[in-house]
Amino acid sequence: MDPQEVAPETLAAQGLGEADPFSGGLAPVINLSTNYEQQPDGSYRQGRVYTRADNPTSEHAEQLLAALEGGALEDGCACALFGSGMAAATAVFQSLLPGDHVLVSRVLYWGVRKWLAEFALTWGLDVEFTDTSDLDAVAAAIRPGRTRLLWLETPANPMWEITDLAAACDLAHAAGVRVAVDNTVATPVLTRPFEAWLLQRGMRTLFLRVHRASQTALEVATYFRGHPALTVVLYPGLPDHPGHEIAARQMHGGFGGMLSIRVAGGAGPARAVLAAVRVFKRATSLGGVESLIEHRRGSEGPSSPVPDDLLRLSIGIEAPGDLITDLEAALEKGAPR
Repeated sequence: MDPQEVAPETLAAQGLGEADPFSGGLAPVINLSTNYEQQPDGSYRQGRVYTRADNPTSEHAEQLLAALEGGALEDGCACALFGSGMAAATAVFQSLLPGDHVLVSRVLYWGVRKWLAEFALTWGLDVEFTDTSDLDAVAAAIRPGRTRLLWLETPANPMWEITDLAAACDLAHAAGVRVAVDNTVATPVLTRPFEAWLLQRGMRTLFLRVHRASQTALEVATYFRGHPALTVVLYPGLPDHPGHEIAARQMHGGFGGMLSIRVAGGAGPARAVLAAVRVFKRATSLGGVESLIEHRRGSEGPSSPVPDDLLRLSIGIEAPGDLITDLEAALEKGAPR
């Protein structure tokens, strides 16, 4: 099967359409840590030398992700899996040299922001946070000859600000600046062999889960928009979101399964709502089958720029009505009108 001749949904569902060459099995084989036998002439079968760098399970997952991103290996495109999203992010920054200037989205995943604030300075990087949803601000912040990387996150967790990727990339590339995009909201990636196998298995239903979560998130956001117990619902799928038009242009088939709400009255009522939910689970993650809720400022710590009244919702695949009823009851109990 030529990955460029079929839809992404088909690629994901069939895991590139490959069968195991030895058994004919349709499920990928799990290759755990192993040595590779050296041939009498000193060569290695299929060029694999050491499992840390060469593992068939990880390689298959990488090829699948590269294909889903529209990359062709013969054109020099590649994908690399890491043990965590933080490992992938920090690897990009650590590939730079001391003194390099880096532009970073003002709102982004708190773990990356914390690492940049606490460790990037000792690495010698010149990190500047800017509002990447404001193209004029991006253009003004670029330092010709010094800026090496523009790090974008969109939608930006957990305020869901939208950056125009095409326009931001044009600005950066015109100045010789490379661009990296953290797209964790849509594609969380793990890497160890068993996790790579689970990734491939999970990818087979990825489109079904993402579309269901996106549709439900839009229903939830639409229902609670203008709710008297809330000051605002933050979701790019809402027509009055400031980044809605850009999000509609660069996000295809939905606006993601995550949204945030700001509870009237501040942190106290927000935490009361958190304590009152029964269907939502109080936990930190995204992309799972169950819906989660958390007080994001409490998760990120006192240095977080996130408002203290904000609750972040990660929508799963439950019945939308159950989620709406649960949150409505929690708001009634925790933030009475």
